[in-house]
Amino acid sequence: MSGRFPDRRILIAGLVSTMVWAGSACAHAASAKASTRLHPAVRHLQTVASELLRAQQRGTIKSFSAVLARRADVPAIADYSLGRYKSALPRSKKALYYRGVRTFMARYFADQSRKYRIVKTAIDKTPRKDGADMLVRSKVWLASGATYNVVWRLHKTRKGWRINDVKVLGFSLSFLQRGIFYKYLRKKHGDVNALVAALNR
Repeated sequence: MSGRFPDRRILIAGLVSTMVWAGSACAHAASAKASTRLHPAVRHLQTVASELLRAQQRGTIKSFSAVLARRADVPAIADYSLGRYKSALPRSKKALYYRGVRTFMARYFADQSRKYRIVKTAIDKTPRKDGADMLVRSKVWLASGATYNVVWRLHKTRKGWRINDVKVLGFSLSFLQRGIFYKYLRKKHGDVNALVAALNR
């Protein structure tokens, strides 16, 4: 959304989550014989990882968007990101807003996947229950020597397990995205329609 969204340069959420997701893919693409005894949330994350590896190899917005549509709870992430402005979203624009949020994330994932090299990752196969959600911990190593501790939050929907947040170094990526949307909406005097239009350009 370069040139259209003033806060794109500070989208830390997209930057770090791309590094983590791509790294997880590299680590688990070869684990086709993963134990069926693993918690379903962990198995779901392994499936996500394999799909994200393929998306990274293609490097297109469309490929990342397809994975997000299948494996992330985009409506929940989008609703949370809108926060107190949610009531201002016209029902007729809801589907368009969700599509825009998915494209917004996918575009940044595609951009950043070309810039960072992952050398090693590890995913904890023992998740922790947190209310109705499951938390899965992981760690990623970059070629630069930097490391990140990551916690994935997944919850069960009618369609199965879906990712609805990721914490990197203790920071919620959904919370950071909400901050970006809030800043944009304040500049637009709370005009949610302007946000929907910007996300879908």
